[in-house]
Amino acid sequence: MKSWSVPVAVRNLLMSALGAFLLWFAVTQSPLWPRVAEAAAVEQHPEVPTEEHASPAEKSALHHVLDTSRWELFESFGLGHIDLPNILGFQITKFMVLELIAAILVVAVYIPVARRMRNGEIPRGSFMNLFEVFLTFIRDQVAKPGLGEHDADRYVPFLWTLFMFILFNNLLGMVPFMGSATASFAVTAALALCVFFYMHGNGIAKMGLRKYALSLWPHIDVPRGMGLPIKSLIFAIEWMGVIVRNLVLAVRLFANMFAGHMVLATFLIFIWMAQNTHPVLWGTVTVTSVLGIVALSLLELFVAFLQAYIFTFLTALFMGMALHPEH
Repeated sequence: MKSWSVPVAVRNLLMSALGAFLLWFAVTQSPLWPRVAEAAAVEQHPEVPTEEHASPAEKSALHHVLDTSRWELFESFGLGHIDLPNILGFQITKFMVLELIAAILVVAVYIPVARRMRNGEIPRGSFMNLFEVFLTFIRDQVAKPGLGEHDADRYVPFLWTLFMFILFNNLLGMVPFMGSATASFAVTAALALCVFFYMHGNGIAKMGLRKYALSLWPHIDVPRGMGLPIKSLIFAIEWMGVIVRNLVLAVRLFANMFAGHMVLATFLIFIWMAQNTHPVLWGTVTVTSVLGIVALSLLELFVAFLQAYIFTFLTALFMGMALHPEH
């Protein structure tokens, strides 16, 4: 019997789920699809909104992924929602609260770990060992390769904090009633901006403003009379690349987290969309959606760790390029 590798099995499962969705979508959106059952349901229960008369928030999966001032719960079960306060004209949003929760979790991890490191104690228990493995991995496999042995320990605390904050924000999106703040471009752009100022601030502190600004000035041989124009053009392109690097950090994290949660929310919307169809079709859509959500949730759990690692690794790499421009 032929054995499947895990990536091949996951890929086949995802392709099957995607194929089932496309087939269901094509059938239900066809002009030949009967809508008698839905019309009868509207006549018997006019108070129940149909897809055509539902509010945009109910019909769109996008609403459940974006930041909002309303924290939605199970409204169908009467749990309603929580309206977040507006303090002196400053509106508190769901992602703000989630970022605060993630920051508190980072502090809750760091305080006991720092105390043990300061006292030289051996980590005991699954909690301490788990996070020390994470932190040791960031130090040995991210900071040292990207920044070098000499500078790694100086910047490891920043990389540790960045990794854990992003990871907790990613994982909160897997918790019911929560969400992933990193699925917002505003959040990832703010993280990239912090990296930008931290990276270049340390470069300026190390080399001085003038030397650091000219560190990207090309040293190449060009024909006489063309040196200044060509070198100026290359210099401008190099600094545009510096800005693009940080933009890539923001877009990469945002796109991956937003797309993952958007797909999960869309699979849930399928069940609601099929509620007024034939029971057999509704049951098929429900079972398929739940199985797809379980499979994609496992993939999303892996992506949460992967994207936190990639963001931190690229940050260390870009910092190494800024601190050691000669390399």
